Amino acid sequence: MIACVPVKGYFEVNCYVWVDDETKHGFLIDPGAQGHALMRLCRERGWVIEKILLTHGHFDHIGGIAAIREEEDIPVYIHEAGEAYLTNTHLNLSRYCHCDMTVQGAKHFQDGEIFRLDSNPSCTLRVIHTPGHTPDSVIFYDEKQGIAFVGDTIFKGSRGNDQYPGGNGKQLMQSIRRCILSLPYDTRLYSGHSEETTVGAEQHYYL
Repeated sequence: MIACVPVKGYFEVNCYVWVDDETKHGFLIDPGAQGHALMRLCRERGWVIEKILLTHGHFDHIGGIAAIREEEDIPVYIHEAGEAYLTNTHLNLSRYCHCDMTVQGAKHFQDGEIFRLDSNPSCTLRVIHTPGHTPDSVIFYDEKQGIAFVGDTIFKGSRGNDQYPGGNGKQLMQSIRRCILSLPYDTRLYSGHSEETTVGAEQHYYL
């Protein structure tokens, strides 16, 4: 099951809870704000979060982690290139919105890594590195269900912004074409700041 939970700090962002229907365990993806509210929702629904997964290290995708850690010790994972963003308020943009934030102690992953639920190892998400919006940007792909959590790499009807520190327009277009639009036509794409879309619905923008 997938729940999209819009949360708002300085900006609104789509946080996602990916839960195994059988065990009620899952992953929390991009908790950008309102960490206490996210944990309350999980408790109300009976969901157990095993890992927090980050599509990239911008502050509007990490802002709820501090509050979550006040309640539960859930490990946080980010691409190895994301450590600089978690620890630098200039790179993660929080400095410019007067809400300086950092995250310490995150674990690092690489392209191609597979995340499995401890409670049900058949439930997996595969990391696909998609640099361009930031050097650490990734998507999390569930081949079995035909879904991908794409962060800020691609949106419904548009692409991510490459003008922030570390952004690269050429890399971004390569990532979209090679890593996202190469997925099956009906793959559902869940982004950080738009409605759900599909690979097929976005392909004509990049021909």
